[in-house]
Formats: sequence, structure tokens, C-alpha cells
Amino acid sequence: MLRVGLTYDLRQDYLDMGFGEEETAEFDSPRTIEGLETALADLGFAVERVGHVKKLAEKLVGGARWDFVFNICEGVSGLGRESQVPCLLDAYGIPYVFSDPLTTALTLDKAMAKKVLAHDGVPTADFVLLTDAAQAKAVTLPFPLFAKPVAEGSGKGVGPASKASNHVELEAVTADLIRQFHQPVIVETYLPGREFTVGIVGEGKTARVIGIMEVIFDTAATANGYGYDNKQHWEGKIGYELVTDPEAVAAGDVALAGWRSLRCRDGGRADVKSDAAGRPHFIEVNTLAGLHPDYSDLVFLSNFAGWRYRDLIGAITDAFLTRHPALAARHVRAAA
Repeated sequence: MLRVGLTYDLRQDYLDMGFGEEETAEFDSPRTIEGLETALADLGFAVERVGHVKKLAEKLVGGARWDFVFNICEGVSGLGRESQVPCLLDAYGIPYVFSDPLTTALTLDKAMAKKVLAHDGVPTADFVLLTDAAQAKAVTLPFPLFAKPVAEGSGKGVGPASKASNHVELEAVTADLIRQFHQPVIVETYLPGREFTVGIVGEGKTARVIGIMEVIFDTAATANGYGYDNKQHWEGKIGYELVTDPEAVAAGDVALAGWRSLRCRDGGRADVKSDAAGRPHFIEVNTLAGLHPDYSDLVFLSNFAGWRYRDLIGAITDAFLTRHPALAARHVRAAA
């Protein structure tokens, strides 16, 4: 039986350290850890809970080893925070599920990711990167524009003020975001069309779309985007529907092209939004998508597509094992 280390950031640990609710929005609940542990055990793996990157480092220095690590650590500081666990595991020669340090760092920085996407011909909205609010005065992209932190997830920094109709509003929201998140602000051409999130498993040519889910905003939803408040308090504000119409299929194609361009692997979720003409554009990709068994977007999407939670985790680990045939062979022998 293969031994699997489970690395994660437990939200309560960071709340106890004094971090705020929004700062810890990407971190995990005990329910997620329990769900992953159960699913991996049901799939025939021996699971050991490890915890966050510092606990991982302590265990590695102490001599602990695993056949592979199932990593969902988001990290807590720096633009390369999602790369910390993959880097450490690479240093110790331990395989791990999900993307490598280069891809996790690249995809967290939305501006750098968009440069790669544009180079590879994946449609994505025009943008500028602002490091100072005064730079907003010189922006020449046509309004309205959409502003958000360059390296955050879970909708952090996205809210009613994100959509700017003029230079005054853009400068104000940019100043507020830099003050709050201490990082540059990405400003994009606003896309007014439908919003999709696309589940993907696999890598490269073998990557495939699980399903395409439309995010539908109710009248009670917080204005201007699928942001922090709408994500955290979605009930009564946001609806979700698996869609297969031509525009949705095109969104899936864009998501898959972006996934391959950024060299993502094993499993995750890409966000896509259409322009006024119904043409889908790649927004961003989550290489460490939420895996809460009850309410994460990737889990919703998988459930709508007919997958149980165990099926989703199984597809992700199967994609990982495809990259590691020796481990796959051992796993098959252990199950026989």
C-alpha cells in the first residue's frame, strides 16, 4: 500500500495566529481534510496528515518520507507561496500531486500568466499592471475596467468597487487594493458576458474537461463579479448550472488551451468569461482548487457531472500516477 502524506493549511490554525477572515479565505476546514483522508483511504492509500509547510519541513528534517504527497497547501506569504511545498518536495525527491513550482508561481501571478497565454494565442482580456495608484491616470484602455490584486485567490479584493468607469474610480480602487494587499493591481478590460468555471483533470495532451459550470448571479448578489463576498456567502446570491451550449463548449476549449499553455497538471479549475459578443476569454486558473466535499466549485461541478467526491479524488490521483508508472504499478499490485 502506497504511503501518502497530506499537506494542507488548516484555516483555524491561522485564525489562532491572528490572521483575519479574508486573509485565510483560501485555507481549509477540518471537513476538507477529513474528506480527503477518507477518499484517499477508500482508494487504497495509507494516509498520514502532515499539515502546513513548516510542519512538512520539520518532518522531512526528522527523516519522515512518503511514497508521494497529496498537496493542497496555499502558503501564507510572498508571490511564490503556492510553490513552497512543491519546491521542498522537489529538493527531497518526493513526488507530489498537482502542479510544479514554476506553474504554481506563474499562475498565482495573474499578469505573468496572461503574458504566457497571450504568447500562445489563448484569448484573454487586455490588461495593465499598476504598482502605484497614480499610474491609473495614464491608463489608456477603454472603460469600464476591472481591477483586482495580481496574486490572490478566493475572490479576495474583488467587490463592488472593482469595476471602474473612469480614471478617478480606477485610482481610488487601485490605492485601496495596494493598501490592503501590499501587491500590484491588475487592471483588465471589463468582460460583460457570461461567467464559467471549468473543471479539468490530467496534463498536456491527456488533459480533459470534467464539465463546464456557469456562475449565475441572483439579484441579491454583491455587484461586480464573483468576488469574496459572493464566494463565501453564495447561498441566495449565486446559482450554478452545468452547461453544454456552444458558448459554454467554447469556454471549455479556452480553459483547456490555457491549462495546457500554463503546464498545469493533475486537476484544477479555470475561470472563463465572455465579452459582449459572447467570445470566451481566459481569466485565471486555480491549480490548487478548493476540495471541500460540500461546497467547493470544483466539487459542485464534478457532482453535476455525475462524479462522487471519491471519483474526483480518484481521477486526480490517477492523473498523478500516470506520470509515475512505477508508483502506479505498486498501487495496482497492492490492490490485487
